[in-house]
Amino acid sequence: MDIKRKKELLEMYKNRKPEMGVFSYRCKDTGDVFLGISKDTRADFNSANAKLSSNMHPNKQLQELWNKYGREGFELSVMKILKYDDPNEDHTEELEKLREECLASDPKARRIWK
Repeated sequence: MDIKRKKELLEMYKNRKPEMGVFSYRCKDTGDVFLGISKDTRADFNSANAKLSSNMHPNKQLQELWNKYGREGFELSVMKILKYDDPNEDHTEELEKLREECLASDPKARRIWK
C-alpha cells in the first residue's frame, strides 16, 4: 500500500463517526439487564463478547449468567443512541445521562461496569 493511500485511510479513521450510546445485555431467563456506555457500540460489543467467551469479564454476575445460559440466552441491543457532531469531543457526560435514563426506566437494570 502506498503512502498516499495510508494517509487517506488514517484520515478517514480519524474522522469516522462511530455509533455512541447505551448498550444492553439482557438475560432472557432472569430478566437481568446490564447497561454500558460506549463511544463505539460495535467495538464494545465485540470486546465484551470476547471477554465473556473467555470467562474473563470483570462483571462477575454477568459472567456467571453468560456461563450458565450462553450467548443465545442474552439479548444484546443498543438502548439509546447519542446524536453528536464532533467525534473528537468527549461525550462521556452525555452518555452517562443517557444511561441514567435507562437505569431509571428498568428496576432490573444495573451498570455493566462499576
